[in-house]
Amino acid sequence: MTEKYKVSPAPHLHDRTSIPSVMWNVVIALIPALVFAVYYFGLRSLWLTLLGVVSAVATEALIQWFRKVPITVTDGSAVLTGMLLSYNISAGSPWWLPVVGSVFAIAIGKQVFGGLGNNPVNPALLGRAFLLASWPSLMTGSCWVKTSKSAVMSGINLDAIASNLQTVAPKVHNLVTGATPLKVAQLIRDPNIYPEFSQKIFNGLIDLGTLKNLFWGNVGGCIGEISVFALLLGAVYLLWRKIIEWRIPFFYLLTVFVLTFFFGGIKGSGYSLTLPFFHLFAGGLMLGAFFMATDYTTTPMTKPGRIIYAVGCGVLTVIIRLVGGYPEGVSYSILFMNVMTPLIDMLTMPKAFGKVKK
Repeated sequence: MTEKYKVSPAPHLHDRTSIPSVMWNVVIALIPALVFAVYYFGLRSLWLTLLGVVSAVATEALIQWFRKVPITVTDGSAVLTGMLLSYNISAGSPWWLPVVGSVFAIAIGKQVFGGLGNNPVNPALLGRAFLLASWPSLMTGSCWVKTSKSAVMSGINLDAIASNLQTVAPKVHNLVTGATPLKVAQLIRDPNIYPEFSQKIFNGLIDLGTLKNLFWGNVGGCIGEISVFALLLGAVYLLWRKIIEWRIPFFYLLTVFVLTFFFGGIKGSGYSLTLPFFHLFAGGLMLGAFFMATDYTTTPMTKPGRIIYAVGCGVLTVIIRLVGGYPEGVSYSILFMNVMTPLIDMLTMPKAFGKVKK
């Protein structure tokens, strides 16, 4: 008797991982960051996040109903998109900002391409880019709020320094006293503004006390990016559950560390080991490296490809931070490398066994 074998298409290996389990585990990993945001900024952080999540879920359900396809909002992907979008705005933002951003992220960043798994770029980052282009003042300065605990920087009295500038540069005074650490780092690179204070402010940025505030989240910034400690808790959880792979965040952060060590200073500052840690802890780098750059749909499939992708994210982030017009470069860096993912896959994908080049 001849034994018959059933032939089926790949994949041939299966486990219990599912889309809902991945999405809801990432949501769980993001909760510590929200707890820290509420602690430092108050319940408005929670309120804005809920608005973003509800808007994302409602938009996805409405579009899927209109398209007459199964409604899949219970898989957690829309919740995650709304959460990440809300994490990229300030706690002082108007209530409609996360609503508009989440609607755009789901409708234009996801559903217009056919839904989950078909989007070429991260929907939450696309929503943030849309908000940044449409309302730049709300996204980069006018809505920043200070934490309820203490000042951003240790080692210098920034308010006293800024008050000395008020007679000669009122605009700079307002920016320095209300800016995030990355915005301050951008300002002091312009020697024409206040060269006599640049070195002193730079030393304050890389002071150990400042790094401590950045690590715990006692800084001005977006809702979900302030506490490095909280984000690392979530990252460890995702690595432990094998939801994300280590290569992308590791090489992303390593690239930023190396480049900012050599090129992150200002004229006459020299090299400092604490400077790269300032760039690692400040802004949305940790949020982007562990929770956005690792999106399954928009990242390369091969291991060498992921390394190339991560290094590209790191290089672009540093370039935008140091010489670009915006103090933060994480979002645009990841979006650009998302677009490059098909090319990276094409260049790094191994050839099928037995295939002969024509």
